[in-house]
Amino acid sequence: MNRKYFISSVVAAGVGLSTLEALALPAKGEKIGRHKIPPFLKSGDCIGISSPAGFMSLEAITPAVQLMESWGFKVLIGTTVGKRDFTYGGTDEERLADFQQMLDNPDIKAVMCARGGYGLVRIIDRLNFKHFVNRPKWIIGFSDVTVLHCHINQNFGIASVHSKMCNSFPDDWATAEPIQVSTILSIKQALMGEELRYPAPAALANRAGRVEGKLVGGNLSIVANLAGTPSDLVTKHKILFLEDTGEYLYNIDRMFWNLKRTGKLTKLAGLIIGGFKVKPDDPGEEFGKTVYQIVMEKVKDYDYPVCFDFPVGHQRNNFALRCGMPHLLDVSLDGSTLSTI
Repeated sequence: MNRKYFISSVVAAGVGLSTLEALALPAKGEKIGRHKIPPFLKSGDCIGISSPAGFMSLEAITPAVQLMESWGFKVLIGTTVGKRDFTYGGTDEERLADFQQMLDNPDIKAVMCARGGYGLVRIIDRLNFKHFVNRPKWIIGFSDVTVLHCHINQNFGIASVHSKMCNSFPDDWATAEPIQVSTILSIKQALMGEELRYPAPAALANRAGRVEGKLVGGNLSIVANLAGTPSDLVTKHKILFLEDTGEYLYNIDRMFWNLKRTGKLTKLAGLIIGGFKVKPDDPGEEFGKTVYQIVMEKVKDYDYPVCFDFPVGHQRNNFALRCGMPHLLDVSLDGSTLSTI
């Protein structure tokens, strides 16, 4: 099938009225219309940098700041950059306050998370999105930032950018490898509204097909962990992309069972599997299935296209994707492409 889906999202049940008012969520059962697209950036616009999850030093973000300024953007460094509370970029209260300021500041047109790690789930329910909903801006990042992508997508219908963050910018742009250059430039292209088109190599496990749908997803562990929460992602008629790192095969299998049992794999438009860095099995505890086999076992009863080895994830070929916007996925045994439409 080749269809374009503009399916409304439904806010998860069970959210109290006071919470709805505080977060500017729609009332229980109220549907959100088509996704809102934040204004694409132009020269002179301001990008904020915040550390709502893991710690990042000021020195470490300097290459990203310098490059984005060379693109013609202004950069505002948040108060959490350089702060540290064990693994976090400051305490929960500090990270909450800094990211809230980024959301509320009308002069900031996009917010790049300095890095992933862990921590967003600790503050997501206390963020107030009222001003953000009235003045949408691009939220940028991946890995733990999947919490934000899912929450914003499901509750507010606002598009966001899944991409590398400050910790992935090369120290020396002049000597950077071509794949580093291409993936970092894809962030600029995504923010400025350029057409995005990414090829994926041939994979024998691919299931062919050509479909259109809104693109959603991110880190598998996060998507599975958010099930049953106000950030739970509805995937019906959408193109779902997934990636992960540092997980045993048995846990990847468990998380895909979670997606299957919660209905997230049932009525997809298409499925994209990105990079999966797998922990080696413990000797004598071999799982016996590959990622390809784990995935295809869970989707064997469905007929939508499945693309493997897509260039997204905890790897160098991690290209920027505009979550929540319509895409065309074309999958064949000879290779695949994903493009904005």
